[in-house]
Amino acid sequence: MARGCSVISIPVEVLIRGNRIFSRLDDEPSSTGLVIVKDILPLALVPALFLYFGSMQFGWEIGSRTAILMAHEVVIAISVAYFVALFFGLLGLAVLLRWMAPTYDANLEFSRHLVLIAAVATPMVIGSIAHIYPHVFVNMLAIIPALIWSMYLLYRGVPTLLETTPQQGMLMASSLIGIVLVAAVTLLGITVALWTHGFGPSLGL
Repeated sequence: MARGCSVISIPVEVLIRGNRIFSRLDDEPSSTGLVIVKDILPLALVPALFLYFGSMQFGWEIGSRTAILMAHEVVIAISVAYFVALFFGLLGLAVLLRWMAPTYDANLEFSRHLVLIAAVATPMVIGSIAHIYPHVFVNMLAIIPALIWSMYLLYRGVPTLLETTPQQGMLMASSLIGIVLVAAVTLLGITVALWTHGFGPSLGL
């Protein structure tokens, strides 16, 4: 049975009434394909569009340096790579949650894990509007509060949507955050290494 609305159609409720919206989503089951099309795909696309627009109109500012303007083809490539990384990253997080579910006596229905990840990602996607003015400091100011709110929603949403106890839900959410942090540091290291060896766009620094 399809849900009457997608997670991204109610972003304000996700932000300020997380617990209530989790209860409503829990009562409105949906198919995996529908969640991917209505929630995951747009959530991955929006930040990439913001990044494309900001990079083309203003360029990236790092510290007090002059804005870095890149060729159109480079901006397209970066934006597409960003979209692909976000799309498969969100799917990967849902797969990871589903893999952990038996350990924490959580619901095994994959669509629930997708819905949870979509709801948790919503504050980050809203924060990505800062990509329209791609200054590193401005983006940090927007993303850090959004990240904190996403973590809050994760801890509140796991017990409700995945039907486990608050204690198990806290452990499950903490495990996911730990894995994501390790993956992020690893990805950052790989990116720096590749960029140092000439793989990636030249920023003229």
